[in-house]
Amino acid sequence: MKICAITMVYRDYWALAQWYRHYGALVGAEHLVVVAHGADPKIAQICPQASILTVPRDDLSGFDGVRGRMLNGIQAGLAEIYDWVIRTDADELIFLDPAKHDSLESVFVGQKGQALFALGLEVVQTDDGTFGVFSGHYSKAWAVRGGLPMKRHGVQVRPRRVAQFDYVMPDGVFLAHLKFANRAALAEANVHRAEVASGPGDGLPGKAWEDPEHEARKVQAQVMRMDAADWQTAEGMARAELAAGPVVDAKIGLVRSRSFKLDRKCTLPGWFPVLD
Repeated sequence: MKICAITMVYRDYWALAQWYRHYGALVGAEHLVVVAHGADPKIAQICPQASILTVPRDDLSGFDGVRGRMLNGIQAGLAEIYDWVIRTDADELIFLDPAKHDSLESVFVGQKGQALFALGLEVVQTDDGTFGVFSGHYSKAWAVRGGLPMKRHGVQVRPRRVAQFDYVMPDGVFLAHLKFANRAALAEANVHRAEVASGPGDGLPGKAWEDPEHEARKVQAQVMRMDAADWQTAEGMARAELAAGPVVDAKIGLVRSRSFKLDRKCTLPGWFPVLD
């Protein structure tokens, strides 16, 4: 089975280093593709064995839509060579419960659908330690085959096929969003986020990027106020939120996980990947 992983990045160096190390261990560094949003020699230093594709950064209009369509095109090309294409943001890691999966291939073996989703969580560093908060927003599609496009944290299929789409979220597979997992790295990345949001052009990222420091303080304060639950309890609560199945938009053929955010935080399990 041939598996690759792709991401797109701009100056989020700490997150990219985690992404490269993590997915390099899962699929092999030679099967990693990094799309550099603007020329940056440091990316090759961080990801020495990955394939690096540099695209222009002269016009950021329609930021999310343009990036999404471009990545879908690259992803479709990779599907001509690979059985499965993993696509996450640079600050997102897929990790596996070792009691249920001994390798990434074990997740894919026997899968008949075109996409896999993962139970998602925010990883947040606070004054009291680092915690996980399960989230429907990050219970994203993370792997596809056959060139299936991704859209709005889900996948896009022909509208007439939405009702028959096989929504698969394997047990023991999680997506960790690391934006708030390292406060020093977050402060550095937030400088660039604010520059993008205040730049010229239409369709730029919204309020979360306009004042990213405020968002960071708000998220950290919210997590510190939360009651704690053990990992298994919090996971069970999250899966119950998703038990009714996905949200679908038949007009555009969108399939995605239901939105929720638990009001409990949990300590990360011992087998959670160690972050540098």
